[in-house]
Amino acid sequence: MEKNYFLNELLGNRRRILVTGGAGFIGGAVIRKLLKESTSKIFNIDKIGYASDLTAIDEILRTKDYSDRYDFAKIDLSIPDETAKAISDSDPDLIMHLAAESHVDRSIQGPEAFINSNIFGTFNLLEATRKHYENLSNKRKNDFRFLHISTDEVFGSLGLNGKFTESTSYDPRSPYSASKASSDHLVRSWHHTFQLPIVITNCSNNFGPWQFPEKLIPVAINKALALKSIPLYGDGENIRDWLYVDDHVDALFLAANKGKIGDSYCVGGYGERKNIEILKIICKILDEIYPKHSPFERLITKVQDRKGHDRRYAIDPSKIRNELGWEPKYSLEDRLETTVQWYIKNKNWSQRLIQSSP
Repeated sequence: MEKNYFLNELLGNRRRILVTGGAGFIGGAVIRKLLKESTSKIFNIDKIGYASDLTAIDEILRTKDYSDRYDFAKIDLSIPDETAKAISDSDPDLIMHLAAESHVDRSIQGPEAFINSNIFGTFNLLEATRKHYENLSNKRKNDFRFLHISTDEVFGSLGLNGKFTESTSYDPRSPYSASKASSDHLVRSWHHTFQLPIVITNCSNNFGPWQFPEKLIPVAINKALALKSIPLYGDGENIRDWLYVDDHVDALFLAANKGKIGDSYCVGGYGERKNIEILKIICKILDEIYPKHSPFERLITKVQDRKGHDRRYAIDPSKIRNELGWEPKYSLEDRLETTVQWYIKNKNWSQRLIQSSP
C-alpha cells in the first residue's frame, strides 16, 4: 500500500526545500516531518555548533535510502561565500530559516556570537536568496517563499494581563531577543525593498524530545534524574507560554505555504504557566515513575535571578487560527509526560551533549 505523503498537497510546487539550522531542536523536527510526510528534495544546512545534533535524523535515514532526496551540508551562514554556495547548490523553492543562537543566558555571557549568527547570518542568507529569486522564472517566482522563524521574546515583557499579537511593538530586553528582532526587521525590509516573498512567525517557548539539555524543561528533568538541585531563577513567578514542538512545526508549514506574503503570524500553545508550576508538574510526573525517590519537589532550589529576566510572555494565536486553521493538537500536561518519559529513555544522549557542551 502506497504511503500517504500529507505534506505534498500543502507544499504544492515547492519541491526543493532548504532548511537552515536543521541540526537544531526545531529545525530537526522540520526535517523529520519532511522526510516522513513528503517526497520533496530536502537540503539541510547547519554550522554544527555546540547545540547541533543529527542523531534523530540519522535514525530515520537508517530506516531506508533517502540519498535521492536528502542532502546535508555544514554551512556557517555568517560566512557569505558559504551561504551563497548553499543557495546555488540547492536551488530552493522554499527556504525555512531556523538557524540561530537561542539561549538567553549565553547571549548575556557572550553576545558577539548572537550578533554574528542571528544578524549577519540572516543578512547573508537574505542577500543570497535575493539574487537567487531574481534569476527564477516567473512561474517559480510565484511559488517561492522565504519563511523566517522568530520568537515572542522580541516583544519584551508583558504585565499580568494581555497577550502578544502581530501588532505588538518590539521591545527586546536581552542580546538574544535584540538579535532576533534585528533579523525580523531585516527580513521585512528585504520584502519591502526587493519584493522578496517572505512570511515571519513568532513562537512561544517550545518543548519536547531532542531539545538541547540547557533549556528549562530538559534541565529540570536531567537534574531530577540525577537527584541534584533543580535551579529556579528568582521567585519562580515568571510566566511562559509553552508550545509542543510538533504543533509548532505544523504551524510553520501552514505559514510557509498558506500565509500571506509579507505578514507575520504569532504561534502560541495556550500553555501559560509559571516556571515554578512547570517544575512542580515535572516533579509530580517523576514521583509517579520513581516513587522511592519522591518527593522530587524537594530538589527545587531558588537561585539568583537572570539579568533582565522578562516577567511574562503569552501569545494570542487568533490570526493563524482564523486565517490558516491552525490550533495546537496537544495539551501541555500530556506532552510534558511524554517528554519526561523520552528523557528518561535517552539519558545517555543528554549526558553526551552536556559533557561536550562548552
